Amino acid sequence: MRNLAPTKSNLLSVQDELKFAKLGYELLDQKRNILVLELLNLVDQASDFEEKVEHSLASAYTALQDATLDMGRLRVQQLSRAVNMSCDINLKDRRVMGVQLPVVQTQFDDQPPYYSPSETSFRVDGAMQGFKEALELMGRLAELKISIMRLATEVKKTIRKVNALEKIAIPDLNETVDFIRNRLEENERDMFILMKMVKERLERKKEETSHDGNS
Repeated sequence: MRNLAPTKSNLLSVQDELKFAKLGYELLDQKRNILVLELLNLVDQASDFEEKVEHSLASAYTALQDATLDMGRLRVQQLSRAVNMSCDINLKDRRVMGVQLPVVQTQFDDQPPYYSPSETSFRVDGAMQGFKEALELMGRLAELKISIMRLATEVKKTIRKVNALEKIAIPDLNETVDFIRNRLEENERDMFILMKMVKERLERKKEETSHDGNS
């Protein structure tokens, strides 16, 4: 409880603080719920994308191994130098309840390879496509994991603020309001009793004066 003088102005001030604290608690509680829902959604997505990445990499490496068995390691290495491909990874961001989350966009500039398809195992194309898919999925997985870490950090901060308002600030303000209100009511009762005593004394004094004058 705050150590404040029991005055009406202090009562109004603390009541305003209490209203603001309750509003802040409601908003933070809503923010916490939204962040938790978004966090759980991203965790589910991340789990799915981890499986997709593992499957895509496994398929790409299998296709590369099969191509190596068909054509030989030296021939596959020669073909790898003929691949004309570039990859751009662009980073953007989005916001969820004020939290900045990354958005990873993977783009490929894929030119036709400089080798003859007729002299090349089809598994080479399969391996190339598999590694492209894996790289794109890995970018998305990185986006999800970073988003999860940032959201988890913000959820912890929000929970601490909600708990501080719920368990400390609001009860303290409620106690202060009750204390000031009770003291004001006591003061009013004391003042009423005092005024009543003064009035009765004045009336007795008036009666005594009137009696003395009549005598």
